[in-house]
Amino acid sequence: MAGRGPLSLSLSLSSANDLYDQYGPHLSVLRLNRWLHWETAREPMHYDIDVNKSCGVGPGLVFAKAVLHKVHSSNENVVIGLVPCAVGGTKIQKWAKGLGLYDSMVQRAMAAVEQKRGGGKIEALLWYQGETDTINLDDAEIYAEKMETLIRNIRADLGLPHLPVIQVALASGEGNYTGIVRAAQKGIQLQNVRTVDAYRLPLLNDNLHLNTVAQIHLGHMLAQSYLSLLAELNSTPQP
Repeated sequence: MAGRGPLSLSLSLSSANDLYDQYGPHLSVLRLNRWLHWETAREPMHYDIDVNKSCGVGPGLVFAKAVLHKVHSSNENVVIGLVPCAVGGTKIQKWAKGLGLYDSMVQRAMAAVEQKRGGGKIEALLWYQGETDTINLDDAEIYAEKMETLIRNIRADLGLPHLPVIQVALASGEGNYTGIVRAAQKGIQLQNVRTVDAYRLPLLNDNLHLNTVAQIHLGHMLAQSYLSLLAELNSTPQP
């Protein structure tokens, strides 16, 4: 989710401008920074969160702008807040309840609601992770169990039993067991969980991370999946 798409591209000026229009800032999209203050969201979104990596364009800001345009275009008072929490190169076991990454994610989510001016609520969790879990067979085989536990835990800790979760099936992996992790991601059957597939989206030269164009496309895929789920939830009361 942190994104590694380059912000500066060797393209014609018009093409570069078109891409920037997709991932550039919007006054109605904010991000919660490392110090738990709201600010205008800009790429790289995770520059102060994923501090040990070189961050770039990710799907989050594109997602928010697409949702804003589709759902809230007629209401200038609506603001979408993004809460970046991603740390690249981490196995899903590192996101277990009680460990630093998970606890920080929950704390930041709670702080976001407390500090949202004019009120607000958490609408969804976006999740793109797992390349490191493809290295060892044992990690790949327990991925589904760990992911389902994470979803149950965060819903319980946030008091949101029906929280929508939009996850991404891997585009690539660091090891030989990418297929097992992808199958695990696509096989999760928990309520209000949707999966978008990043397979075959274009990668950087490292053959691991999505390039800028792919990140933009993924942002729109996430938005479409979220909006589809939202429509279902609005038409079908939750138990």
